[in-house]
Amino acid sequence: MSGSGREAQEALARFVGELKRLRQLAGAPSLNTLVAISASLGQPLARSTLSDKLTAKSLPDWSFVASFVNACLGHADQLGIRLPAELTDLGRWDAEHLRLLRIVDAARVEDRLRAAAHMQLGQRASGTLPATRTGPAGLLDQVTPRQLPAAVPSFVGRRAALARLAALLPTGGRAATVPIVLISGMAGVGKTTLAVRHAHQVADRFPDGQLYVNLRGFDATGPAANPAEVLREFLEALGVPAQRVPVGLDARSGLFRSVLAERRALVLLDNAGDADQVRPLLPSSPGCLALITSRGHLPGLVTIEEAHPLILDPLSRMEAYELLAQRLGMARVENEPEAANRIIAAAAGLPLALAIVASRAAIQADFSLGRLADELTEPGVLDSFSHVDPRADIRTVFSWSYRNLDPTSARTFRLLGLHPGPDVCVPALASLASVSEAQAGRTLAALVRANLAAEQLPGRFVLHDLLRAYAAELVSGHEPETVRREALGRLLDYYLHTAYAADLLLYDQRDPISLTPVRKGTAATPLTDRAQAWRWLAREHQVLLAAVGIAVDARFDTHAWQLAWTVNTYLDRLGAWQDQLVVQERALVAASRAGDRDGQARAHRNRAVACLRLEDYDQAHAHLDRSLALYTTLGDAIGSARAHLNLGILAERQGRYQQALYSAEQARDLFTAAGNTSGAANALNNIGWYHSQLGNFQQALDRCTQALLLQQQVGNRYWQAHTWDSLGYVHFRLDHQAEAIRCYENALVLWREAAERYYEATTLTHLGDSRHAAGAPDLARDVWQRALEILEELGHLDAEEVRTRLGSEPTQSAPTRLV
Repeated sequence: MSGSGREAQEALARFVGELKRLRQLAGAPSLNTLVAISASLGQPLARSTLSDKLTAKSLPDWSFVASFVNACLGHADQLGIRLPAELTDLGRWDAEHLRLLRIVDAARVEDRLRAAAHMQLGQRASGTLPATRTGPAGLLDQVTPRQLPAAVPSFVGRRAALARLAALLPTGGRAATVPIVLISGMAGVGKTTLAVRHAHQVADRFPDGQLYVNLRGFDATGPAANPAEVLREFLEALGVPAQRVPVGLDARSGLFRSVLAERRALVLLDNAGDADQVRPLLPSSPGCLALITSRGHLPGLVTIEEAHPLILDPLSRMEAYELLAQRLGMARVENEPEAANRIIAAAAGLPLALAIVASRAAIQADFSLGRLADELTEPGVLDSFSHVDPRADIRTVFSWSYRNLDPTSARTFRLLGLHPGPDVCVPALASLASVSEAQAGRTLAALVRANLAAEQLPGRFVLHDLLRAYAAELVSGHEPETVRREALGRLLDYYLHTAYAADLLLYDQRDPISLTPVRKGTAATPLTDRAQAWRWLAREHQVLLAAVGIAVDARFDTHAWQLAWTVNTYLDRLGAWQDQLVVQERALVAASRAGDRDGQARAHRNRAVACLRLEDYDQAHAHLDRSLALYTTLGDAIGSARAHLNLGILAERQGRYQQALYSAEQARDLFTAAGNTSGAANALNNIGWYHSQLGNFQQALDRCTQALLLQQQVGNRYWQAHTWDSLGYVHFRLDHQAEAIRCYENALVLWREAAERYYEATTLTHLGDSRHAAGAPDLARDVWQRALEILEELGHLDAEEVRTRLGSEPTQSAPTRLV
């Protein structure tokens, strides 16, 4: 055999070897199992084909490779196995397969392998390869999002704009790049209506789904949508399990583009604030389309991403007349042509204004158009959205629509101007208005019917940014300060007390605090288990952050620091450490202003925890010193003990193990004197851990075993996980690998129960060390890879240590213990 022929055979053997490695790591499914899974995915494989290709008897084509990989990934998903990233990326498999074909085709032999390679390369060049799914297996096969809002029935005009949008799509085949269209214009001009209309018209060209989000880029009273949060919702809509959604913005953006690779999907990004908000949300597959609406021209997006700008002007007089006639009927408009012309002039060609006017006229059919036109001339507010022509001021339309509400709905609409956004649930509104949830639901339905609110998701309501600003002006001008403060107090009571209940379900061993009393009229959301608590916190994540901010601004100082305290566990376990820093900084401002030393001490310690997570040790030390000083002044032994415990963690992270041991022993003594068994047990575990770092393994075993017994007695499952990890490490160092593996696996069960992703990664790292020491390097690499994936998603520096393990012999490091 020639040298090139031998190279071709070796290349085939390597490629098939990688397929076999994937099968083994995916749980070693049988050939019959692979046949069944591939059939369920719509990519059936014959058993004989599998046997032939996996023995390298013939050259696998791309259809076989994609089907085989997806079947293996499907089997791994069923077993809950986390596979190495390079084996789950169909793009990598595609590149390796193409490389194989080229090597075989270049071989200087005329045999069936070379002929097969030549034919497959020809198929690739001509684009006649069979269609195959790429990306995470089984996601879009089962989930195809259809998120477009309903198209407006009374859409008129915009023919030139629609023609231009249609011309941007390729007429034959696939575009070389992703078409990006930016529709910009003033508020109320109909940007969203046009984008949704066009999206519906071309939806059939994007069979893999249509995604939609309101980015709230020009929300006058609330924060813009966080691209990372939008990506989380997009990924879940595309079928990515919540636990597999990365934490970092870049990681989420990369996964989003990977999921959409080689797919045809439409992404509508509505009401964008700036280019930076949009960029992470753009697909990269040429088969996709990105539609963006914004009040700004976003020149950076046009310059760098080469977005196609389309500036939307107000409707022409004829188009506005047509819209009014469609909504009210031609006969009614023709009967009062002068009044119809005055309404059109007052609306200044803004479809939003015309829609509100038409809605009122349709509901009040006995009103003459002349009377409605007269009302449109009354002065309004919203100076920042004024118009040079007072008859064409959208504020007039808003005020007129508001006055048509019943008294209860009008009051509720005003009070919504106090809510920080970005959206509101029924119980929160019930608290704000001091009404029953049933009444709040009916009122929201009335606001939706009046086009003054929208139900974006079931049970979650939003106000258009202009309407929110209008509501804020109304509540400031119509409600006394005492009424506004009581309403905001009820709203903060709802979020504080519900978040506190959720926090105790996440970690029932946390030291309690005495909450501010609940005001009369505050609603409640019952939470019964950890899963329900986590879902509530996830839904209200952005609202809770905004609520801390508004509590500080409105000088509800106790609410501010207590609400920051209640969300600390959730933010810490989620890995939202920057959010944690921000809310604890605000908590410090509030507690200091109120002269609340207990609140200051807690906020300093919680901020130190976030600093430790982010490895800002100087700041962590400063906050812990201040926290300890405050607790000492207060005579709070338990608080002082927790500060000492954290000072020990800080010393450990800096390699000062003797100091860490001393701090942990101080914490134990304080906990014991205060009769706090749970705290004393936690301190014992840390003492044992530090002994292990100093090489005192018998003392480490004794202290950790004592700690575990106490933690089991008090039911502290979270800290049991810490102690199981510590015991696993000691047994690892004593070369008791079977016992070490058992301890680590016990810890992993509890970490996953608590949704504690950082510590899960730490224990996975240690489990890999023990498996490697036990002579199972493949299993070790598997768990190290899973640990690396979590740490990279969290953006944690510990990821570098795991990368080192994957490339060399392990050296076990210490986990950080934060409480």
